[in-house]
Amino acid sequence: MENQENNNGQLQIELKEEVAQGTYANLAIITHSSSEFIMDFIRVMPGMPKAGVQSRIVLAPEHAKRLLRALEENIGKYERTFGSIRMPDEQPLPPLPNIKGEA
Repeated sequence: MENQENNNGQLQIELKEEVAQGTYANLAIITHSSSEFIMDFIRVMPGMPKAGVQSRIVLAPEHAKRLLRALEENIGKYERTFGSIRMPDEQPLPPLPNIKGEA
């Protein structure tokens, strides 16, 4: 409560040094249940038979929808500034063969 009074009710967000560099991922797999969305961010390297999950984010359905809206808004801002994001031939990605998960 004291924190809230000191910063006029604004949320202070801390970005730790080990997180600030980010983590590269070039594949996302999204699954869901009735109560949550699970997003696994994966780094696939050419010629490597195994790909590792770099990060897993679990969201309530309402937060997943807020994320979708925030991404749409930010992609719109990006494209107004830098131009349209081109997708190669606008074709769907081919299915990924032999993807097996390990816990």
